[in-house]
Amino acid sequence: MNHKQLKEKILSSNISFDNRQIEQLEKFTSLLEEWNKIHNLTGAKTKDEIYKNILDSLYPYTFIKRPNSILDVGTGAGFPGLILAIAYPKCKTVLCEPRNKRASFLKFVAMELKLENVEVVKKRVEDYHFSEPFELITSRAVTNTKMLLSLTQHLQDDDTRFLFYKGEKVFSELELVDSPIYYDIIEKNQRNYLYIKG
Repeated sequence: MNHKQLKEKILSSNISFDNRQIEQLEKFTSLLEEWNKIHNLTGAKTKDEIYKNILDSLYPYTFIKRPNSILDVGTGAGFPGLILAIAYPKCKTVLCEPRNKRASFLKFVAMELKLENVEVVKKRVEDYHFSEPFELITSRAVTNTKMLLSLTQHLQDDDTRFLFYKGEKVFSELELVDSPIYYDIIEKNQRNYLYIKG
């Protein structure tokens, strides 16, 4: 997949991006490729693999309610939190990443891409406190659903929505959740997007 194909795939997915956002994704891809050679931030080593992770991160844009604030738990190399911050430039986005190299990378990228809506917090989410509940809490490949809901309890309220990027274990994970939740599971390319609506 090249630059032109990435742009076409984004636009054909009903994601309304302007040229600046496409350029930010391209710059992010180049920076991640560069840093990954030294710091091994992610298993996505090639441009093609990074593009696939970008599209995976962006797909929920087509079905979630537009948030005003996002907390991404364990952002790692930027998926999905940093990509969603590019998608929603007016949305306050907090990237919670406790590991030093990854947090440094996220801060560098946010500065290079001039993402004024992004704050990188180098903490475990249970140690992070914010004055207001977040509208959307996201996470990919961090821990199970019950644990994510528990760890972020102090950062949510009854209106908070959750978007968890899951694999095939999502169904067994949901059986362990002991409080009533209302959710959709949207499947695409072996990914289960778990969207909890409170």
